[in-house]
This record gives sequence, C-alpha cells and structure tokens, in this order.
Amino acid sequence: MRMDKFMREAIKEAKKGLAEGGIPIGAVLVKQGRIIGRGHNRRVQLASAILHAEMDCLQNAGRLKELDYKKCVLYSTLSPCPMCSGAILLYKIPRVVIGENRTFKGPEGYCRRRGVKIVNLDSAECFELMRRFIKNKPGLWNEDIGE
Repeated sequence: MRMDKFMREAIKEAKKGLAEGGIPIGAVLVKQGRIIGRGHNRRVQLASAILHAEMDCLQNAGRLKELDYKKCVLYSTLSPCPMCSGAILLYKIPRVVIGENRTFKGPEGYCRRRGVKIVNLDSAECFELMRRFIKNKPGLWNEDIGE
C-alpha cells in the first residue's frame, strides 16, 4: 500500500521519540484532511504509565466534541494496544491507519467488530524501526506492552 503524508508525519513523531530516548511509535490525528493532534510514545521521557503515542496524540489534540472525533482518522506507526484501542472506541474514531502489525498486533479484530475500519499499510520503514528497537531494548519494549 502507498504511504501517505499523514503516515509520514506519524513516522516523524516516532523518530522524535526515539531521539529523545523513548520508544519509536508515533501518531497523528487527522480531521477532514488536516492534522489536529500529534504525539509519540513518551512513557520513558515523562515516567508515564499511559503516554503511548496514540494517547499523547489525543491529549495534544485537546478536548473535542463527539462529532469531531467521528470525522477523524488516527494514524499510528504501530497497531494500537488494548489501552489505545479503548480510547479509539470511547471517542468513536471511525478509521485507524497503522504502519505495521508484525512486531505487535493489538486487538484489531475487536475494534473491527465494534465498527472501526483499520487499514494496515504494512510499512517496511515502520517495521524496521520497531524491529531494531525491540532487538536493542527488549526489556523496555516488554515493559511498554505489559509483558
């Protein structure tokens, strides 16, 4: 599948997180063709239990109305975990575009059954970014995914 400009922005966020000493996962929230929120995994940087990329992105988008979320697409470089998927379902974000799900696959089937359209770009760049990180810092990765 073709990589679009929004996934490229999510990848920039992932690389920013890696450069900060964190986990290389990035996300952007797009409403009607415009980025309204962006974020990256900042659990390490801020000693946070919950600041996965998607959560950081939603936080940075600020409070939105229910109808606004329904007009959004969330782009994430990695398949969202159960916590982030819960936020997607809570705010009724109808579409999620993921960079890859080979290094980690969240509850995609559950989200689909609840009406979320998930598009997997299966990006080699996203995969390599995560593969290298997991190889170099397996303990930190396992902590992030609750293993």
